[in-house]
Amino acid sequence: MTRRDELLTVPQVLEELGGLSRRTFYRWRELGHAPKCIKLPNGEIRIWRSDFTTWLESLREAA
Repeated sequence: MTRRDELLTVPQVLEELGGLSRRTFYRWRELGHAPKCIKLPNGEIRIWRSDFTTWLESLREAA
């Protein structure tokens, strides 16, 4: 069984994180604390759902 991955927008990720501010998310990116991101040619950021899930799991292990 193969699972289809999806690209999430920054607003979708912020909502899944309970309404995190865009400023905080971009600060985390600068510090290297955010999930792996893809920068599209138009400058928009996307995050694979699988990378987001992996990132969340890594936070649980560190807690």
